[in-house]
Amino acid sequence: MKINISYRHVESPQAVESALDRHVSKMAKLLKSYQPDLVQFHGGFEKHPHRVEFIFSANLSLPTGTLHATGAGPDAASSARKAFVELEAQIKKHQSRLRKDYEWKRKRGKAERALA
Repeated sequence: MKINISYRHVESPQAVESALDRHVSKMAKLLKSYQPDLVQFHGGFEKHPHRVEFIFSANLSLPTGTLHATGAGPDAASSARKAFVELEAQIKKHQSRLRKDYEWKRKRGKAERALA
């Protein structure tokens, strides 16, 4: 996976690096089925100039589509956590659509509905 992270007006990016590494490794486990050189991750931290708020925007380019997520919080780590949680949910939903899980879902019969 190719990773590119940019920082705008963030004082110490080293404090956020450990949290980012943990989230990226968790995301890499979800993306094992893709070739590593075809997956690109772009992230950007930005400090809001008028408020004490950090915004993290993430773009994940896969061979089957592109996913976007943003997170805002009082510090850089919490904004990154919110964006990664949203991105992981999107990855799981995207992969279930590719597997066509909706076609394999078992429908309840009349006898099962009568018992419930």
